[in-house]
Amino acid sequence: MTTLANALIVDPEGGRTFRGGVTIDGETIAEVFEGPRDGIDCEGRALAPGIVDIGVKVGEPGERHKESFRTAGAAAAAGGVTTMVTRPDTLPAIDEPERLEFILRRGVEASPSRVLPMAALTKRREGREMTEIGFLMDAGAVAFTDAAAVESARVFQRCLAYAAGLGALVIGHPQEPVLSAGACMTSGQYASQLGLPAVSPVAERIGLERDLALVEATGARYHADQISSAAALPALARAKAAGLAVTAGASIHHLTLNELDVGDYRTFFKLTPPLRSEDDRTALVEALAEGLIDVVGSFHTPQDEEEKRLPFEEAASGAVGLETLLPAAMQLHHAGLSLPLLWRALSLNPSRLLGAPTGRMAAGAPADLVLFDPNAPFVLDRAGLRSKSKNTPYDLRRMQGKVLGTWVAGRRVFGAGAA
Repeated sequence: MTTLANALIVDPEGGRTFRGGVTIDGETIAEVFEGPRDGIDCEGRALAPGIVDIGVKVGEPGERHKESFRTAGAAAAAGGVTTMVTRPDTLPAIDEPERLEFILRRGVEASPSRVLPMAALTKRREGREMTEIGFLMDAGAVAFTDAAAVESARVFQRCLAYAAGLGALVIGHPQEPVLSAGACMTSGQYASQLGLPAVSPVAERIGLERDLALVEATGARYHADQISSAAALPALARAKAAGLAVTAGASIHHLTLNELDVGDYRTFFKLTPPLRSEDDRTALVEALAEGLIDVVGSFHTPQDEEEKRLPFEEAASGAVGLETLLPAAMQLHHAGLSLPLLWRALSLNPSRLLGAPTGRMAAGAPADLVLFDPNAPFVLDRAGLRSKSKNTPYDLRRMQGKVLGTWVAGRRVFGAGAA
């Protein structure tokens, strides 16, 4: 039995914080208590359920030079991420049960954090032929996505209909692919000033409207991976009001950065979808506060130096985020969002979406926990990141929020005394 005492307990399910602690018995929480008690002194720091990060890219197989399960797992533990929900956009794609079993085996062997793999929705992620969704579910896939828009509405409808019959979760990427092709900025005055190819946020609205119409026709469970613009929010609100089984996520980068951060063609800020206007960013934060946005993730996408040290238009998209997700989320907390609200999006809601028992501060829940100081200031140095790739847009930024300890299944995997 281990007791963590004198903590600020963050309870996303109850929507409150309180002074107290938890008792861990083996791999589960035995008790959550209020008030003082003997045990490991947390010194008043925040203790919350571990983060469940949907949409993590790991380089195995095919791009181990960018990120391995060992380095991603170390970064996750240091960032308070106790579950990585991994993407299938690997080389080759995770579109067969044998490849999925490889991911599960490597996750157990190399990562201190849990690994829940997603599988591809179509073979080779080409958008032409559906994968064997039933077999992949039996092998352990928790959701199905191509990590890109499926261009053919007919193919996507077939995938949704088949997934609906199995109760499988489909994760869509709501961007109209023809409009989005080749774009690396959001259209507007700033993109014109930089002379970069751009796409209007209407591409996201069109992509989401199409997906939601097909969800309505098939009755499938659908999660929009990244909503990044205000233009898409009314359609999402209508779908939820109509009772469709629809949820939506947002990237921490789109919640804390905007298109002006690209500055003088800084490629670490090149993302997919591209960074939006400040009006879009504030609309996303409001949607998160209101519960319209359900999930916040890092969308950890490692890229090596050779692919980022190119002209902006040619550089690879994406940023690492496993270690920076929590301190970046603290920017939203210090701007007014409560810790329980944030942890609903970071841990409880993604757990519920996947049918996992994590994300709760309650007796009987898995002892996946993160201890952190939400006020601790630091300057981020990308050289110190545990990821193999160092492509973070927060490099040299003043941030607040340090992870002090991470526990997975009752075992401390980061911090003093980690196994």
